[in-house]
Amino acid sequence: MSNVAYFILYVAHQQHSATFYEAALGIAPRLHVPGMTEFDLPGGGVLGLMPEHGIVRLLGPALPDPALARGIARAELYLLVDDPAQCHARALRAGARELSALAHRSWGHTATYALDPDGHVLAFASVAHSADRPD
Repeated sequence: MSNVAYFILYVAHQQHSATFYEAALGIAPRLHVPGMTEFDLPGGGVLGLMPEHGIVRLLGPALPDPALARGIARAELYLLVDDPAQCHARALRAGARELSALAHRSWGHTATYALDPDGHVLAFASVAHSADRPD
């Protein structure tokens, strides 16, 4: 078995978030059962969507209740893709809220940012070619 990184977001409503990410990413989930939805991410890795009440039930009172921070950016999913503008537009059509339009970033990427329905930051980026970078 190879190593795979899972990035799991705690969500208020699993089905609503699964529908959003299926539309925003343009791919169907690889797993969708009560308590977990999974998507294969570009370049490897897995995005998991777990209901907030599920992680609280799993880990108990030692974990601060994620519902108390709903709507506050708690995580960022940063995806390197071929066409960040197209991916960003698809996410906006799916119900994301734009935070920052496509722009060249100081770290050498062209990236755009939005908020998903649970308040997680969703970024789509590509490596900027030297001719595309601002002087």
